This record gives sequence, structure tokens and C-alpha cells, in this order.
Amino acid sequence: MPTEIRSLNEECGIFGVWGHEDAARVTYFGLHNLQHRGQEGAGIVSNEAGHLHGYRGLGLLSEVFSNENRLNKLHGNAAIGHVRYATSGNGHVDNIQPFLFRFFDSQVSLAHNGNLTNAKTLRRELEEQGAIFHSSSDTEILMHLIRKSEAPTFLDRLKESLNQVQGGFAYILMTENAMYAALDPNGFRPLSIGQMKNGSYVVASETCALEANGAAFVRDVRPGEVIVIDDEGLKIDAYTTDTQHAICSMEYIYFARPDSNIAGVNVHTARKNMGRTLAKEAPVEADMVIGVPNSSLSAASGYAEVSGIPYELGLIKNQYIARTFIQPTQELREQGVRMKLSAVQGVVEGKRVILVDDSIVRGTTSQRIVQLLKEAGAKEVHLRIASPPLKFPCFYGIDIKTRKELIAADLSLDEMNTRFGSDSLAFLSEEGLISSIGLTFDAPYSGLCMAYFNGDYPTPLYDYEKKYRASLKENKVSK
Repeated sequence: MPTEIRSLNEECGIFGVWGHEDAARVTYFGLHNLQHRGQEGAGIVSNEAGHLHGYRGLGLLSEVFSNENRLNKLHGNAAIGHVRYATSGNGHVDNIQPFLFRFFDSQVSLAHNGNLTNAKTLRRELEEQGAIFHSSSDTEILMHLIRKSEAPTFLDRLKESLNQVQGGFAYILMTENAMYAALDPNGFRPLSIGQMKNGSYVVASETCALEANGAAFVRDVRPGEVIVIDDEGLKIDAYTTDTQHAICSMEYIYFARPDSNIAGVNVHTARKNMGRTLAKEAPVEADMVIGVPNSSLSAASGYAEVSGIPYELGLIKNQYIARTFIQPTQELREQGVRMKLSAVQGVVEGKRVILVDDSIVRGTTSQRIVQLLKEAGAKEVHLRIASPPLKFPCFYGIDIKTRKELIAADLSLDEMNTRFGSDSLAFLSEEGLISSIGLTFDAPYSGLCMAYFNGDYPTPLYDYEKKYRASLKENKVSK
């Protein structure tokens, strides 16, 4: 999503299939349903009788494979794919995945979703030992660790390497004779397995990508697991038993598609529950409830249902604004909000409006949308946010690395309300968010990562620790 509309982006989406005669096309369809997770680049690597070959490029999936021959040349009965939004490494084509490595004794392709918190340390150590990196992405680190390992089998080398990387990661790897899926010990990122009618297995960042190919859901990849898929079927293994669920709460709030299920919880249902809970926690008299398209519509409908206030279509999203409308100045970014969203004057004029949004990052968008509604004649605009205030950066795969980027880290509720020009402002409580999602894991926060709201990180921050502590000091926050 362009940065003038939303300043929060997830790193990517990954997909893999084993045992299908048209694997590359199946992967294309799967990635199409994961496009919301990354729009900067895309790629597919296929496996034709043990020979790996692929294509990758900058842009949307449809742009990268606009030439039909690019997809048609990817023969084979197995493939993995990737759509990217960069959090580690720049937007150069060398960082587009899946990576394809050709060694004298093997070929390996690798796709990664997440962010390693000890990447700088590992990279420095590997380079000191003679490793040569071809990208600036942290994804390449795993492959160097695998090649460095002296364990007897590829699976053993992979498991040894997975115990060395830290942070948030969901990996799909493909060799000449197998596909591997692995998830970090906290399960920050979702990763699911499905099976198609012909028996072939698929792995995807979200269940909506399984359904795109008619695959039935089998199970989620669990924290610390390595799944091996080959011609003999599916095998479940683990590289560590030191695990604790901490699923990224922003997957439920914003990132995932509403038709996906994460850990057995439907995303739309969770968002609607957030709106319901918000209506109980922060009621206000008004004439209508409207949501910011598209990720906030579920929460807005939940708010309207509990409050008894009619739900209306007060904002329209222009679905055809070019993806490349990303402007370098604040003034042009603000103009981008007007290009992307329009207030429906005939609906909101003279009315008291409750505006429901899923989250607030920098605050630019909220300020402009409130202004749009008031320019369209809204009598009052009461801003209701279906998540707690974002006050702390994320180091597990979201492109917010400093507190300076988060308006709630610097301003009080009243100060933000004044900045936005809204008539009132309220956020969902942490307890309300946890209960709305409804996970029941025996872990802190019922198995959710809530670090964005309270700074309670489930893991050590390693390479980011010094920078994080400095940002706390600068913002005069003690942890």
C-alpha cells in the first residue's frame, strides 16, 4: 500500500508447492492472493527434475510476469515464490527473492518472511570467515550458515543454522529433492500448510493463498518446527523445543487479509470483535459509523453493531490509483490521501460521524481524513482506533524501527486529538485487543506479540538493542 496512505508495511509473503505438474502457475496464483503483503518485487523458482531455475523482478507480481513466457519457462512439479516489501536491504533487484544458489554439489532456493535481530553480527562473523554476500538482505545469512555447517544431512545443517538466527522468520527452502518450511520459536509470522486434490502440498504465509488454488487447510507450521515435503509426503520435525507463541498482533489488526485464518482465528471475525469491544470501551453519541477502507471496515461494522448506530459508506477508496504514487515530500503525500480517498458529502454532511480506523502510525493520514470529512460537511468527527496506541518499534519484520516514526510515542491523547482536528479520540485497550482476538495459548498476552504497544519484546533485540535503548532515552521512556 502506498506510503501516503499507510506508513506501516509488512515484509513479504511466501508460497511453495510440491508435487504439481504446473507448480509455477500454482505459485503465481498463490502469490497473487499474498500481494497485499509486498508490492516492491516478486519472484518464482521452479524445480524441473532436480534443476532449479527462476525469474524475479521489481514491481507487482503481474508486472514482473507481464510477459507470459517468463512464467511458461518455469517448468517442473515444485516451486517456491515470494512477494516483497523491504525492511532489511534496499529495493535493488539483487534483494528480490526467492534467492537461488548454485553450488558445485547442490542447488538451493530460499524465501524468507520476517527480520533477523542478529543479522549484522552474523554477517560480520561470516564475512570475517570468508563468506561473500551478493545482497544486502538478511535472508542470505541462512544459506551461508547452512554451507558452513558440517552436519551430515541438509536437514541437519538447516536445523543447526536455524538455531543460530534470531528474531522473526518464516522460511521456505527448496532443494533438488525436497521443500522445507520453518518458523521461528515464537511464531511471529503466520505460515500454513494445505493440500490440493491431487495430493500435492502447498505452504503459504496466509490461508487465503491456499484457497486460491483450491487447497484444503492441513495445519499451521508451529513455532520451532521444520516441515519436510518431498515425493514421499510430509514429515514434521523440530529444530528447537524452546518455544513460546507470540503471534504478531498486527497481523490480525492490519496486515492479513480478512478471509485468512491465523492460529484458528478468522481475521475478519477478530477485527469485528475489536470494533465491538471498542464500542463498549469508548462510546459516543453520533449519527453514523464509517470505516477507513479497506482494513478498518470489519472493525467499523462491529462498532456499529454494538453501539446501535447505523453503519454508512462515508469514505470511498479509489482502487485504481497507480501503485507508484509514492511521493517524496510531505505535501505531496498528504495530497495522495485525497487522491486515494474521497468523502461522500451526501452521506456525512451535517452529521456526527464516528470514524473507525485500525491503527495510527505517523498520524498524517488520520489528520487528512478528518479534514476530508469536515470539508464534506461533517458536523463532528469522533476518531476511534481499533488497536492500542503504537508507541514502540518492531524488529521482527515491520518497517518501523524508531520511536520517532510513531506519533503516539511523543504526543498524549489530547495532543493527538488536537493535531488531527477530531472532536474526540479513543483507542482500544490492550486487554480489549487480546480478548477480541481470543487466542488461548499458555503464553504472555495469550500468545500475541504486544511489543508495539507496551515495549515488552518476547526476545532479546541483539543488534537493535543499543539503538532501541537510545530511542527510549531520547523519548524519556523507561523500560
